[in-house]
Amino acid sequence: MFLTRSEYDRGVNTFSPEGRLFQVEYAIEAVKLGSTSIGIRTKEGVLLAAEKRVSSKLMVNDTIEKISKVDDHIGVTFAGLIADSRTLVERAQVESQNFWFTYNRKIRVEDVTQSVANLALQFGDDDAKASMSRPFGVAMLFAGVDTEGPKLFHLDPSGTFIDCLAKAIGAASDGAEQNLKEQYHESMTLQEGLKLALSILKQVMEEKLITANVEIVVIKPTVDEKGRQVGVFERLPDSKLDELIGSL
Repeated sequence: MFLTRSEYDRGVNTFSPEGRLFQVEYAIEAVKLGSTSIGIRTKEGVLLAAEKRVSSKLMVNDTIEKISKVDDHIGVTFAGLIADSRTLVERAQVESQNFWFTYNRKIRVEDVTQSVANLALQFGDDDAKASMSRPFGVAMLFAGVDTEGPKLFHLDPSGTFIDCLAKAIGAASDGAEQNLKEQYHESMTLQEGLKLALSILKQVMEEKLITANVEIVVIKPTVDEKGRQVGVFERLPDSKLDELIGSL
């Protein structure tokens, strides 16, 4: 006779008879509690747009950062448990700097994502010194430009990562993803991508869309001193955000 669900979800490495890992499924549910983030890849570059939840007017708004810089050519946004995301973002930053120091060139976006996925997979591993005793309750969108062009990768708490053209994570990800499927096209310009991301956030956010509760980063292609294609990380200023929001 099979045990009940509650007895199968106590162990992080215990499969249920149906072949499910409940702890990983719970971590994926934790992602849906986070604020919404959107990534869009275009031929002109890649962008990340994230909702910033300000729970109190006593909070200093500028200290809330939903999009982090990994390197000059890579950015990452996340949804879920923010404390968990810090560990993963730090791993990405260290991996990127180590690669540059060793090989004197910028790391690929896929390689950074792979290194973070390896850490996300270490839950329940007794041999790993820095392992977590549970899955990380955070999903991430890695965006950047490398020698292969603009790239966007989605990483979930199971350690699975996929290459995407556009992706939404967080509380309203289902509705946002449906809008992306209907409106995204591969010939989209970066400006059109910015307007699409903001219009979707405007629809799915509970609060009114203003400069204070949204954050956008754009990574555009450029060429380094050796002629290799890299990206430039640019966080949009409030004046540019005001202009974009006003045009919706």
